[in-house]
Amino acid sequence: MTETTAPGLAVTAQAIAARLRDTLAPSVLEVIDESAAHMGHAGSNGTGFGTHFRVRVAAPAFTGQTRVTCHRLVYDALRPFLDAGLHALAIEIVPTSSAA
Repeated sequence: MTETTAPGLAVTAQAIAARLRDTLAPSVLEVIDESAAHMGHAGSNGTGFGTHFRVRVAAPAFTGQTRVTCHRLVYDALRPFLDAGLHALAIEIVPTSSAA
């Protein structure tokens, strides 16, 4: 087991995207692993993968919510990944109209 894995949970862009699809049913979703750009920084595991991510997302659950509430929904959905070694998460809430 490495720093970025827990039993049965790999911290990957694909796994994060699947979790967000399951919990938020987003209309727009992009998950980017930016770990390589953070090599040598705090939280880096030395592999260039699985520690620093950017999420661009729009979801029906965000309608009428504040930005803080939307971020909390994303963080709540990704709690298992944070517990498994995801160190940094940049969240961009995008307008639903971006789905076009």
